[in-house]
Amino acid sequence: MEQSFHLKNEWYRVEDINTIDSPALVLYKERIKDNLRLIKDMVGNTERLRPHVKTNKMAEVCTMMLKAGIQRFKCATIAEAEMLAMIQAPDVLLAYQPVGPKIMRLINLVKAYPTVQFACLADNIANVQQINEAAEAQHTIIPVFIDLNIGMNRTGIVPDKAMPLVKYIQSLSHIRLRGLHGYDGHIHDSDLTIRQQKSDEGFRQVEALYKQIEKEFGWSLEIVMGGTPTFSTHLHRPGVVCSPGTFIFSDWGYKNSIREQHFDLAALVITRVISMVDKQTICVDLGYKAVAAENPLPRVHFLNAADAVPFAQSEEHLVLKVPDASQYPIGTVLYGSPVHICPTVALYDNAYVIKNRKIVDQWEVTARKRRINF
Repeated sequence: MEQSFHLKNEWYRVEDINTIDSPALVLYKERIKDNLRLIKDMVGNTERLRPHVKTNKMAEVCTMMLKAGIQRFKCATIAEAEMLAMIQAPDVLLAYQPVGPKIMRLINLVKAYPTVQFACLADNIANVQQINEAAEAQHTIIPVFIDLNIGMNRTGIVPDKAMPLVKYIQSLSHIRLRGLHGYDGHIHDSDLTIRQQKSDEGFRQVEALYKQIEKEFGWSLEIVMGGTPTFSTHLHRPGVVCSPGTFIFSDWGYKNSIREQHFDLAALVITRVISMVDKQTICVDLGYKAVAAENPLPRVHFLNAADAVPFAQSEEHLVLKVPDASQYPIGTVLYGSPVHICPTVALYDNAYVIKNRKIVDQWEVTARKRRINF
């Protein structure tokens, strides 16, 4: 029984870890499946899911989503959109407003994969005009979702100022309005009640615009809302399509702040002790080229070294304070959960796939590239 408890609480250990050089990204396939089962149970209908693939960027993970019945996807780059097209994902929303060369890259992708229903975001008349002119020249039609600024203050148009844009799109020949998109990434309070209140405030603006469009034009549009933290708040809104991303792998940040969601940690980074500085200081090979560095330290928490405290990091090194450095001999493997998994995944060319504590495959992080073919 003691051995069973030990194995359960050290689920992350890989028996053939000595065949993996570090730093490395490792994925736990059964845990990914568990996260997919959980989100399907939570939403009840996969038609209400449009997961954001910026978290995983891997064809194999997106194929798992397809097999789970998910048909709609969201992405942030042309490369991510192309990766989805390559696995024949039926419906792909580029959650980004294409400008400059991206307009033709998107159009070329649309023409190359006619069975995939692509769409993109738009938030201003000038850009919509450029997209329409390019689409007309290429004899194609580009569906768009109006990007709404509901508090993130990053992109989008304020909902109560969006009707002129709606009417302008309605007048164009090669643009089709398909939906409304509201990303409330600024809402990540640990308290679900507070998160819900803030989410409701933003959604009321989206809903008011939707009803105005429906009344004036008779259009039934798709509403896409939120990310992983606000997934819980949009879950019960009739007709709203939710677009969480991090759920597929989870990470230390959301696991310990969004507590009503019980997604498993399914992606870790591994690192090794490379130097012993003094009796209470060690160094591992996990620099900020190997784990997302946009957050302050600690940027990673070690499952098998909870007492290790990161206090200095550079490109190839992470220095840790520990109670007793002798407990971490040179070569010791540490398994870490990043605070933010999405940009961490983008730092790796490949991920090792683990099943029953053994390496069973390697998956390319295909869409970490800026360009695949288009």
